[in-house]
Amino acid sequence: MDMTDIKPLDPYRWTITSTPKPVILYGNKALIEEMDEKVREQIVNVTKLPGLVGAAMTMPDAHWGYGFPIGGVAAFDPDEGGIISAGGVGFDISCGVRCLRTNVFINDVSGHLLQIVDALFNTVPAGVGSEGEIRLSMTEINKVMTGGAEWALRKGYGVREDLNYVEEKGCMADAEPDNVSDQAKKRQLGEMGTLGSGNHYLEVEVVEKIYDAEAARAFGISEGQIIIAIHCGSRGLGHQIGSDYLVALAKAAGRLGIHLPDRELACAPILSEEGQRYIGAMRAGINCALANRQIITHLTREAMSSIIPDIHIETLYDVSHNTCKQEKHRVDNKERELFVHRKGATRALPPGHMLLPERYKQTGQPVFIGGSMGTGSYLLAGNPVEQNQAFSSASHGAGRKMSRHQALKQWHGRQLIDELERQKIYIRSKTMRGVAEEAPGAYKDVDEVAEATEKGGLARRVAFLRPLACIKG
Repeated sequence: MDMTDIKPLDPYRWTITSTPKPVILYGNKALIEEMDEKVREQIVNVTKLPGLVGAAMTMPDAHWGYGFPIGGVAAFDPDEGGIISAGGVGFDISCGVRCLRTNVFINDVSGHLLQIVDALFNTVPAGVGSEGEIRLSMTEINKVMTGGAEWALRKGYGVREDLNYVEEKGCMADAEPDNVSDQAKKRQLGEMGTLGSGNHYLEVEVVEKIYDAEAARAFGISEGQIIIAIHCGSRGLGHQIGSDYLVALAKAAGRLGIHLPDRELACAPILSEEGQRYIGAMRAGINCALANRQIITHLTREAMSSIIPDIHIETLYDVSHNTCKQEKHRVDNKERELFVHRKGATRALPPGHMLLPERYKQTGQPVFIGGSMGTGSYLLAGNPVEQNQAFSSASHGAGRKMSRHQALKQWHGRQLIDELERQKIYIRSKTMRGVAEEAPGAYKDVDEVAEATEKGGLARRVAFLRPLACIKG
C-alpha cells in the first residue's frame, strides 16, 4: 500500500489524511504496507456511505474483499439515514468459529492422530457443494432459519450447555425466512452439517503457550490441552442471500438517490423496506450458520469419541465474523443504537458486558484468530471499551496476502501435505487444489496479526494453539 498520505496515530493505528471522513487502519507499519491498494480504495469508499458513525476501520488482517475489505468494520445510525450493505456483511453470512475444549492432553492423542484425522474426515462432510446425510424439506429449512442452534439441539445435535457459549444463545431473533428466496433454501437442503470449501476447516490443536493465566483459567484451558476449532458458515443459503440482495439493494439505492462509489457496496437505508427485508434475511442466514456449527460439533464429538472413548468436549465459544449487528455503543459520551458491519472481523465484547455468559464476565469475550494449516492460531479475550476503539471488534484470522490464483502458481497440494506431515501435522482434503490455495505462505504472519491486535487495543492474547490435524474442504 502506498503510504504517502497514511500517517500514524500510534504504532498500531494509522489514518488516511486525504479523506473527508475518518479512516483507521489497525496494524503495525509492515502489515499496513503489505496490504494491497484495493484495501485503501474499499475502506475509503465505505466512508462515503450515508449515516456512518465514527471512522471506517480495517483490522490488522485486512485484505481485498467484495464491497468492504475483508477485515472491515463500520457502524451506521438508522436515525441518520444509515445504511445496511450486503457487501459489508459478506456472502458467507455468519461465517465464524466454534471453539471446543476437551478434557484430554497431547499425550493422550499423540499416538492416535492419524486415526483422529481420518475419523473426522470420514464423519464431517467437506468440500465444494458437499452434502451430508441430513436432508431437509423446505418446511424444515424455514425452521432452521428461525431456530438456529436451538433447532439443531431439538434434533439431537449437541447438549443444552453448548448454547450458553454461543453468540445470541444460538438463535438470532427477528429472522425472516419469508425474505429468503426459494433458490437459497433449495441450495441448503442437503448442506446442513457440512464444512464447505475455501478457508473453512476443522482443526485439532494443542495449547502451546499461555499468555494470560487468569483468562486461561476462565476459559478452562491449560498448556498441553487439546482444543478443536470449527470454521464455517451458512453455506449455499448464505451465499444466495448475498447474491439476491446485491441486486435488490442496488435497485433500492438507485430509487432512493444513494450514490454508490462502487456497485459492490449496494445498500439501502436501514429503515427502508428493502433494508429491513435484507436484515430479516441476513438474520435467517445467521441462524443457518449457527445450526450448521452446532451439528458439526455433534459430529466432531462422535468422531473423537470413536477413537478416545473417555473424551469430553465442551463448547468454549462460538462467534461469527460476517455479520451486521444492532448494538448499543457510546459515541461522544452518548449511547447510540448502531448497526455494526463486521466483514471478516469478530465481535470482541468487553469484560462485564451483559451479553457475556457469567463464566467470561470478568475476562471479556473469547476471540479466535485462526491461522492456515500449520501456522497456529490464537485465543484472545475482548478488551474494555476504553481500550477497544473499534466498536468492540477484533481480527478474525491471519488474512490472505496473496490470491488463490497466485497461491496455485507457488504450491502443490500433495507437496504441502507431505511437508506438514513431516512436521507431525496431518491434513485431509477433498482436493489437492484446495490445499494449495490455502497454503500457509498465502497468508499473513498470524503471530504478527495477533500481536498487532493486542497492541492496537482490540483484544489481548490468552493462548497460542499449535495445529495437530486439519480437515480442509
